[in-house]
Amino acid sequence: MNITRRPLLLAGLFAPAIARAQAAWRPDRPVRIVVPFAPGGATDVVARVLSETLAGQLGQPVVIENRAGGAAGLIGTESVAKAAPDGHTLLLHSNAHVVAPSLVARMPYDPIADFAAVAHNGRVPQVLVVNNRLPASDMAGLITWLRANSGRINFASAGIGSGNHLASEVFRAALPGIEMQMVQYRGGGPAMAAVISGDAHMAIDPIASAVSHIRAGTVRAIAVAGPTRAAILPDTPSATEAGLPAWSIAAWFATFAPARTPPAAIATLNAAFNATSERLAARLGELGVEPQPQYATPDSVMAFVREDMVRSAAILRAAGVQPE
Repeated sequence: MNITRRPLLLAGLFAPAIARAQAAWRPDRPVRIVVPFAPGGATDVVARVLSETLAGQLGQPVVIENRAGGAAGLIGTESVAKAAPDGHTLLLHSNAHVVAPSLVARMPYDPIADFAAVAHNGRVPQVLVVNNRLPASDMAGLITWLRANSGRINFASAGIGSGNHLASEVFRAALPGIEMQMVQYRGGGPAMAAVISGDAHMAIDPIASAVSHIRAGTVRAIAVAGPTRAAILPDTPSATEAGLPAWSIAAWFATFAPARTPPAAIATLNAAFNATSERLAARLGELGVEPQPQYATPDSVMAFVREDMVRSAAILRAAGVQPE
């Protein structure tokens, strides 16, 4: 009973804040959300779902712009850091946002100082998928095949520093002694296409973008990262169930504005995201995204982002990844 009422209670709590914020600032033209990866990946999927619900809240069209390129989506992210801080340009990013400093020695922006947090958009479990012709239907069979083919394995990734890449490094670390060639693509969509075609043997992808391919039968799901199954893929075991408990990681999504965006604009945007929480939770739940309403304020979002930057840097250091 408490679970079903929580979104309504949250909406009631946020209602006064919405009224105050909207009285102070409203967008006067379309709002642009930059996705720093190619179309078809998980970040892009989440952004497009968000745009459907936000337009009604803001009273303006919400346009998605894909600007792929650079480690961890550097090109698109930099464009937002340098955009006018007027509330009309936003960045929807994944945990790749906080990975960038671990990969790039000379960053063109600071992931914390050059951005203002707007909203946390949820977390997504990662799922390991393989090409249908690969002779393995479960984790035990896959590990046997990986050991037999060490050094000849093409592991598709959505780009250096992407959430997929981070999850892949955790997976590789859980299987020491097996050599896998990480092949970087310009986003999760191209990486998944490589697995489907057979150019790559396997990939790790957020469920939000992988589920349609799994259901269509174009790839085979092996396991979901972490200790529990995902509701959207009830027949796919968790990594812990499959015998690889060390593989535990999830993607997250958050929205940012350029630093120095007026607090009134941030308040309106944050209230708009929170006001859509009930409908958004239902829509994103269909994609495997798990909303996290505890990160309801911009300050709590930024605190979470700072913590994850430290955690992600430790994972990459352990994997031997150095900034270049």
